[in-house]
Amino acid sequence: MSTNATWCYDTQKHEVDTSFAELFLFAYRLTTANQSIEAFRKMGSQGRQIILFLAAIFIAGSAVAQSGATRISGSVLDPAGMSVVGAHVEVDSVSGARSTATSGRDGGFSIDLPAAGKYTVRVEAEGFAPVMYKMQLNVDTPNLTLRLQKISIAKEEIGINADVSQIDIASPDPSQKIMVREELLDANPGRPGAPISIPGLPIETAAGGIKAPQYFAPGVAGDHGEPIAQYIRVGGYLVPNNLSANAHGNGYADPNIYVSGALGGVSIDDGAYNVLEGNHSLNLAATYLLRPQLKRFVTLTGDYRDIDLTVGLAPSDPAKKAWLALEGNYGNGLMLTLEHRKQFKGNALRVFDREKHEITVFGDAYYGVSHEGNLAPVGFGMQVKDTVDRRQMDQTHTFILAANDQWKATAKDEVAFSGYLRTYNLTLFSNFGEGLIRQSEFRNAQGAEVRETHTFASWLEMMGGVLYNEDDIRNDNLDHYLADQPYVYGTFLKVLANDVTIREFAPYVALHGDLGKHLHFYAGLRNDQVQLINTDKMRAAYSFNEWSRFESPKVTATWSPGTGPTRWLPSASISLGQAFFTEDPRTNVAPSASGTGAAVFANPLERSHSLQVVLEKEFSGTDVRVTVSRTTTTATLAKIDPDNGSADDLGPSTIKFLTVNVRHQFSFGSLQGIVSKADARLATFNGVADTVTPEAPRTIFDVLTTLDKLPLGLHGRGEYEYVGHKFLDVGNAAHPGQYEAIPVGETRLALVRSFLDGRLELGVDGLVARGYTGQTTETFDPNWSVATSSTNLPYCAAGSGPSGLAKDFDCGTVERAVGIRMVSYIGGSISWRFGSTR
Repeated sequence: MSTNATWCYDTQKHEVDTSFAELFLFAYRLTTANQSIEAFRKMGSQGRQIILFLAAIFIAGSAVAQSGATRISGSVLDPAGMSVVGAHVEVDSVSGARSTATSGRDGGFSIDLPAAGKYTVRVEAEGFAPVMYKMQLNVDTPNLTLRLQKISIAKEEIGINADVSQIDIASPDPSQKIMVREELLDANPGRPGAPISIPGLPIETAAGGIKAPQYFAPGVAGDHGEPIAQYIRVGGYLVPNNLSANAHGNGYADPNIYVSGALGGVSIDDGAYNVLEGNHSLNLAATYLLRPQLKRFVTLTGDYRDIDLTVGLAPSDPAKKAWLALEGNYGNGLMLTLEHRKQFKGNALRVFDREKHEITVFGDAYYGVSHEGNLAPVGFGMQVKDTVDRRQMDQTHTFILAANDQWKATAKDEVAFSGYLRTYNLTLFSNFGEGLIRQSEFRNAQGAEVRETHTFASWLEMMGGVLYNEDDIRNDNLDHYLADQPYVYGTFLKVLANDVTIREFAPYVALHGDLGKHLHFYAGLRNDQVQLINTDKMRAAYSFNEWSRFESPKVTATWSPGTGPTRWLPSASISLGQAFFTEDPRTNVAPSASGTGAAVFANPLERSHSLQVVLEKEFSGTDVRVTVSRTTTTATLAKIDPDNGSADDLGPSTIKFLTVNVRHQFSFGSLQGIVSKADARLATFNGVADTVTPEAPRTIFDVLTTLDKLPLGLHGRGEYEYVGHKFLDVGNAAHPGQYEAIPVGETRLALVRSFLDGRLELGVDGLVARGYTGQTTETFDPNWSVATSSTNLPYCAAGSGPSGLAKDFDCGTVERAVGIRMVSYIGGSISWRFGSTR
């Protein structure tokens, strides 16, 4: 393909038919040329933003054209804003003329317009309640966006698997999409801190506090979402929710910030990564989907320890896409020691339709504060009262503002301009068995993106764009304090103090198309230029400023059997790709043996290579999906030790897993079961080759059912999640056997009943649990015992660690398996929805 742009201008149609593929390829080659990279790296932050602005003008200017289309076109979206395939669109004129169309794989449709005038547009799709619009249509009508407002009660599902053949350029892998049912969300909002329960991805959370829960993927040792990329979809823009180099763990991603009622669902991509999913997407990507509209409501939920009030506000005109959701929460978590948790959240969305522009603006504000209990030795939660230090607490706040302008420039071209701003603060006091630590930070994050999609034909489309993200973390500190009095604060010993900046510049291009009726393909390439700046305030020799470059290709091929002789075969998808993960800059300089600051810089990026195969087949109304995946990663730097600031290099690893997902839809509900078996191993661990990865789940089982035709007008939901044994650590002289986490089982149940034509809803929910959440190992003072826990705190002496430095607190080989004892509870909810019934 030539790098010279070719322009064709048809004076009859007044439409630019530009070869955008060539334009993007040309821009991509320019960006990745060595001289251009070097010049870009030397620019300041302002210069890079100017380059992005000029790129936006270039792409936008190339797409400016007047559409002289003689037909009406548009797209059909579900309540979460995702494309709906196979929707039936019917347009009726006042004279009785009728035209119909069916939406394609991208949700798009086109209908010939016989004449200008008033029309009734009706949309129907399997599993959704029909919607009807009355509007004035003519040749100048912009591209229509027809949104299905709600899922049909009789056919609603919690888990929806995207069909293997239904991939598109923005979502090239078969994924699981979890749609949120409003009435069952009222009765069962999930665990504290988790707005949605995701089948097959169990969560663990430190009690019920404001710390983010960690989602467990098969074989992935995730702590607060480190290898799991999390996004907020604002229009078509993926706003990153991961916080690299967070004081509490690299890649920290916090779903606490969402009001449950504001979410339409979450999309889970096991085959991460694609060109829209960048940093942190080594093994999984979770994208939270916002509701385009919601009914005005007020909901009160609670149990014997927690109470939550949620309010949803929206215009009285249902056609306006705007809402504000507010939530206040007070609770005391799962432990015997009261947390006194307070959380305040605000989510807001506004969509502006301006001719060919759809502008989506989203705002998020969050504040939380809580006392935290400590991880107690497994089996002794009652004796030590779930805590060893009453000074433990955490406080955090964040603010996000994001916007996306989706511009239908021509019938074949769609351009988007996107950006976001975020502030974040954290202050955390914790005791992990070796004294009180304090972690704190403040950061500003911002990003911008320009992307363009061009349709060459009904079977071929291309997307290209460029993004820039910057994360400025200030006073990223770790301090340590020793005392034998659990009620007082003293002078903290400084362990780490850093200012960190992470910049990412990434042009990307992707191609999606069909090769006949059965074969579909996706090919994408993303070029990430990542700059890490670490200013060490304590040891200047540990500071650095480094650029790294990483190419992330991704290829997906899918095959569907169709209705011919091969219809008995399963649909199939195979994908190969690379991804990357920015290591915490504070761990990328290895000190000398004496700890005096001889700097050895390590690779700042962890990389992964992934292969995934998906097979899917429907048998008598039962959908069966089998996923097999293998991911290899380069050297992984373990999380910073909260007591001494050190980090271990875990080296290369391999994850292999098999997941079977079976789903059946009944006339009265649905049933879904998921089982995953994984094998995750490090090349070496503590000198032992081929060792099982610590804290990575090997067995996950989940079964979920929804029941819509119970007696007395009840709707029900039940879910059982099981996480098997997990390897935690190798043994030692004091403990010859290896440490393993005990299995965890959770059963969640919910019932809801509607009154007054759906305006009033009463619900009851409960959790039956066994095991411990947050299981890991901690090193305790050799003299500590459960019997003397009230007078003998498990502190280690300063300088007791292997380095002998004053900041090194390590008692040696006396470890214990620790966790937070899970409890069962029952709660209730009451919800009132204003205006018309659903």
